[in-house]
Amino acid sequence: MLDRLQSLADRYEKLSELLCDPDVANDSKKLRDYSKEQSDLQPAFEAYTEYKSVMEELEAAKQMQGEKLDDEMKEMVKMEIDDLSKRQVELEERIRVLLLPKDPNDDKNVIVEIRGAAGGDEAALFASDLYRMYTRYADAQGWRVELMDVNASDLGGFKEVIFLINGRGAYSKLKYESGAHRVQRIPATESGGRIHTSTSTVSVMPEAEAFEIEIHDKDIRVDTFCSSGAGGQSVNTTKSAVRVTHVPTGIVATCQDGKSQNSNKEKALQVLRARISDMKRQEEEAKYAGERKSKVGTGDRSERIRTYNFPQSRVTDHRIGLTLHRLEQVMNGEITEIISALSIAEQADLMDNMDNGE
Repeated sequence: MLDRLQSLADRYEKLSELLCDPDVANDSKKLRDYSKEQSDLQPAFEAYTEYKSVMEELEAAKQMQGEKLDDEMKEMVKMEIDDLSKRQVELEERIRVLLLPKDPNDDKNVIVEIRGAAGGDEAALFASDLYRMYTRYADAQGWRVELMDVNASDLGGFKEVIFLINGRGAYSKLKYESGAHRVQRIPATESGGRIHTSTSTVSVMPEAEAFEIEIHDKDIRVDTFCSSGAGGQSVNTTKSAVRVTHVPTGIVATCQDGKSQNSNKEKALQVLRARISDMKRQEEEAKYAGERKSKVGTGDRSERIRTYNFPQSRVTDHRIGLTLHRLEQVMNGEITEIISALSIAEQADLMDNMDNGE
């Protein structure tokens, strides 16, 4: 571990030199790449720097303990050794976490797609509830939400809603949300008071920059059509809605939220890049399908990850067996406890893999 930390520290210091190089300062790509790499290494570098300092102080205190000291000084040295030893253990645990493989997408913005699945109108209403939950969570994090596209149902739910969450680290928190979300409640449309079970699917994709996923004009087909659904006077009167098809993969993205055709095309391309990137990521992960999967799941939308039981005010995350009896707060965006538990579970899984040499 120490050899790896020293290697990281050497790289961090080398990056400091490179960032002061005029040639790098004049190269926007190198400047961006080196700055990001150093930023990613900084927590481990700072922890290692403190760790070395603590170990030096601990060694000095232990040497002092072997000298002739009066009782008061002995007690002081003993207390110092205890404090430093405790800090050593804390730093070693923190460094273990910092050395875990990091998802390169963790710092990115996310594009979230929510769709009503099994359950008809009730599934669409639940999809709108999930949209509200995530937007409230994003607001609490200080992130910005931008609606990309929406297909509303007759009862005011969402058959499909696509939105961008712009905020550093958004993917690191929300990546655990991909999957099938199940709701158990009495629908507003149910006159007999029976509890129904419906599902909505969530897909969380890291936003792909234009330089990461290059889309050539010759590879896309752009179709325009009139918007549909709620939207005011412009609906069904102007061809502002845009459908972009990526011919090589067959992936399609549609946007009709804005009144401007150009704006809708840009948003559709944003979604298209994210979907192409997500497809490539899943193809890469499929190569390792035989290996032990993380306990937080694969992110497959067909995988049921969570149940929201309204009669019992209960939320259960099936991947880690976490149950909370405060459904109202969760639906109002208070999902930090769930996300933290999933993150800890993933870290524990990665540590097990590391310890087992996987």
